[in-house]
This record gives sequence, C-alpha cells and structure tokens, in this order.
Amino acid sequence: MVCMLVFTVQTFSQELKNFQWFDANGKKTTTEKLIKEALKTEVVLFGEYHNNPICHWLQLKLTQSLLAKAPLVLGAEMLEADNQKVLNDYLNGTITQKGLDTLARLWSNYKTDYKPLVDFAKEKQLPFVATNIPRRYASMVFKNDFASLDALTIEEKSWIAPLPIPFDIQLPGYQNMLQMMGGHAGEKMPKAQAIKDATMAHFILQNLQAKGVFLHFNGTYHSDNYEGISWYLQQYRKGTKILTIATVEQSQLNQLEKEHLKKADYILVIDQDMTKTY
Repeated sequence: MVCMLVFTVQTFSQELKNFQWFDANGKKTTTEKLIKEALKTEVVLFGEYHNNPICHWLQLKLTQSLLAKAPLVLGAEMLEADNQKVLNDYLNGTITQKGLDTLARLWSNYKTDYKPLVDFAKEKQLPFVATNIPRRYASMVFKNDFASLDALTIEEKSWIAPLPIPFDIQLPGYQNMLQMMGGHAGEKMPKAQAIKDATMAHFILQNLQAKGVFLHFNGTYHSDNYEGISWYLQQYRKGTKILTIATVEQSQLNQLEKEHLKKADYILVIDQDMTKTY
C-alpha cells in the first residue's frame, strides 16, 4: 500500500508542469535551445508579465546561463533613466539597499521580482541599465502630446530618446490600444507607449557591447509581435540582431493557441493558475 502511494505521488509530481517554451511556429522547444539562439544575437527582449513569478525565476536562470558563455549587459523597463547614477552607486557599493530604496523610484514588487537580478549584476559586476523614460515625461506626452517634451532642459532630454522620435500610429500594437480605449483618448495612449518604447531602444543601443548580449526585461506588450522596442531598435540601427520572448498564459501547456503564433521568436506559456506576486 505504501509502495503504491509513493509511486502515485511520484507519478503525479512528474506530470505537474507550470510552463512550456514554444517557437514562433508553435513547436515545443527548450530553454537550452533558447540560450543557444540568444548567444547569436545582440539583444534579447524578455517580455514578461510583471506579476508572474515564473517569468522572474526564468529571467534569473537565463541571466546566469548566458553569463556563463558570453559577456552580458542587463537592462530593464522597471528602472528609469534618471535613476541610473543611483543604480550605479548601488552596483559599485557606494550606497546600500536602503539608499537605493530611498533615492530611486522602485516598483512595489522590486524586492521580490527584480532585486535578485540587480543583486546578481552587483555580485558579478555587470552593467545594469535603467532604460525607461522617467514616468513624469510619459505622462506629459499622454496629457499634451510629444510637443510638450520640447520645453525640457538639456539634462532632462538626456533621459529620453532623441527628439523627435519616429512614430507610426498604424502599427498593430498601437491600433489595439486605440481600440481598447474606445477612441476616447485619441492617440494619447499609443504616443505615451511609443516614447517609452523609443527610450528603452535608445538606451539599449547606447549600451551594446562589441561582443556579448544585452538582456532586457520589459512588459511583454512592449516587444510582442516584433513591435514596440524591437521596432525602434530597427529604426535606430537597422540590422540589429534581436531575439524576442513573449509571455502568455493558457489553461493547457500542450499546444500553443493560434492567437499566440508568431508573437515572438520564443513564446513562454505559463499555466494560468500560477500564483501571482501581486
């Protein structure tokens, strides 16, 4: 009876999975294959769900695996460009975690979800780039369009992509935003998104290494369907070698649902029952 129970528990545990990798065409693939392909690129855009622990765990594991084989630069949407000096001070030990908490605008889930990545960069002496536009400037665009940024100081403009930025309202991702807003916000939401995408692409390119990989963490909508950050990378530096990762949730992990095909080079499918961090 005990033997049967042990066998049943072991079999059940072996069947439990919480994620599965697929390629763009919906074929099951592996983390090892992803790492192999990532090493051939210049930029990896890891599109995450901000509140999903599987994303954050895999981000750390991918970071560790890539560093074992190539020089690495890290960057993230979750840190804003005007906090770069403070972030550098933390990385080089000039200030403590308490100092970073006080001086930087950290997300509420920083401690559980992003601190492990930053601390790994600190331990291994890796560059970590705060790529996002300061949120107050994205808010300005939402309220008063791109032209509102013209009045910024030279220092303030150094924290965003060079103006004017390219902008294509016809990109499907921005069109979807218009539809979600029901037309009530006009082009405000897509433009606010675009200034974030452009700024992240700008700082990624500013910090590329001649040899190595720039691994960037961002909300999956910022790089899904090869748009957003990926589109701006190509606008600013045509031919940049990019690998994109999209995150989706499904009720089953055996097959990629049709709506997610071609969403990225690799699609991370996570069981929709997975616990959220907030």
